[in-house]
Order: sequence, then structure tokens, then C-alpha cells
Amino acid sequence: MNDYLVRGMSLDGFVKVVAIRSTELVRRGAAIHNTTPNATAAFGRALTAASMMGNMQKVENGSMTLQIKGDGPIGTIVCVSDPIGNVRGYVYEPNVPLAEKYPGKLDVGATVGTDGMLTVIRDLQMKEPYVGSVPLVSGEIADDVTAYFAQSEQTPTACALGVLVDTDCSVKVAGGYLIQLLPGAPDETIDAVEAGIKRSGAVTKMLEDGLTPEEVLGQVCGDLGVVFMETTPVEYKCYCSRQRVEAALISLGKKELAEIIEEGRDFPVECQFCDYQYIFTPNDIQALLKEIEEE
Repeated sequence: MNDYLVRGMSLDGFVKVVAIRSTELVRRGAAIHNTTPNATAAFGRALTAASMMGNMQKVENGSMTLQIKGDGPIGTIVCVSDPIGNVRGYVYEPNVPLAEKYPGKLDVGATVGTDGMLTVIRDLQMKEPYVGSVPLVSGEIADDVTAYFAQSEQTPTACALGVLVDTDCSVKVAGGYLIQLLPGAPDETIDAVEAGIKRSGAVTKMLEDGLTPEEVLGQVCGDLGVVFMETTPVEYKCYCSRQRVEAALISLGKKELAEIIEEGRDFPVECQFCDYQYIFTPNDIQALLKEIEEE
């Protein structure tokens, strides 16, 4: 089954909802960066959250960057989403040791750490991007995303993220949901959402049981009901290209390019998001240097 996310609204119009199946994109990200189980779980949760948050932004040609920097062994996690919900990302340290809360339950909080910041950078195609940061709450990522929306965007939000890593270290299922209360939501709606979240339990269990994103939201929203407004396929997608790498090399300036040419050997440039390697020969670098000189 391909990954996709759904967006909708409760029947009373006071609750905005998003849910995603992100199994394949998390598998792809984990394979590219060769992550160990704890890093896979943390990275997968971040990719899942970034996909939903990017899709909710709905700004043509915009992007949303989610950066999580704690004091745990994984270091910094960076995920970037386009306005559709396609994501790419990387982790500073993909090879982290096994840490469990109890046998069979990975401790993502210990992997990420609690002393640090969660930062969201929204490129809204304006002069300056919007940047919001909040201290990490638990390092479990869902709690931290919830805190971000409450503190930085003043939007009451419930976030649930799940990545189930199998005994062979592969990703069995991944997904999650975001539920946001809109201004003016009555107490009975708030109570219904809170009860639904408690009744539904862990999102990982629902995903493991085979529930679709629509069914997950149906379980959580219960009698509130959901009107689904959009279904969107999503994937792990990198936008790197040789042209973009050339632009980055040109930005180094004449002196650094001249030094690369003087070394007299091929200059490899690896994309941090997809690990694709672009090779530039001394002649290629010379052509870029000529381009600068002719400007």
C-alpha cells in the first residue's frame, strides 16, 4: 500500500484533522541513511510529523522545515516538507545504541534527549520565513510538536506519531495524526476529542491492526464525525539536482573554487538528504569559475 494522508473536519466544524500512513517513506528514509532501530523510530516520527505539517501549510512553492535538536545521541534531526507533504531529511548520527523503555518498546525520548529545542521554519514565499522555536518537552517528538503548536502558534493540538520497528530492524508500520481545535470550540467538542484520544489508545497499535488513516480519525473523533476533504499521496522525495549543486559551488566564491582546481582531482558532492553523489572534475569546476568571472 502506498503512503497517503487525509485532511478533514469534524461535522460541527470546530476540529481540523489530518492523518497519514507513512510506512514507505519512513522505510525509504531509514534505508538511505542506514539508521539503527532507535534512530529509525525517531527519524520516522519526525518525517511523519513534517509531512502532515507541510501539507497543512498549503502555500504554493513554499516549504516547512522541522528541526529537532536535543542532547541525546542522535543529535540533530532535520526534515523538510513541500506543500503536498512529500518529505526528505537527515539525522546527525544515524547509528545510535539501542535504548528501550521496556523489552520491545524503543525509548525515542532517550535517543532524542530532553534538553534542546524544536524549531519550525515556514517558507511562506514572503520576504522572510516564519521561525518558531520551543524547548523540547519529552523528546518523544509528538509531545514536542503538540507543545510547539500550543506555544508558538497558539493552536490547541493533539499529535500522535508511531513507528513500529520489527525484530529484523525493518519498519513494520508508520503513521500518525494531528487534531486541532478551531477558535470557539465548545466544551462538549473539547471533551469529545479528549475522550476519543483516550479511548483510541496508541496510534502504533491502530496502525499495526491495519487501520487506515480514515479509520484512525474515525476512531479518535467518534461521534463528532469527520468530513474528509482531501486525500493526497506522499513520499520520501528529494529535490536535489546537479544544477542546484552547481549553484551551491558557485556560492563558495572564486578563491575556494580555484583551490579545488589546484588539487587536480575530482570533487564529489553528496546530497545530505538522499546520499546521491555528484562528481565534478577539475574541468567542471573551471567552467563554474569562468561563469563567475564572466558575470
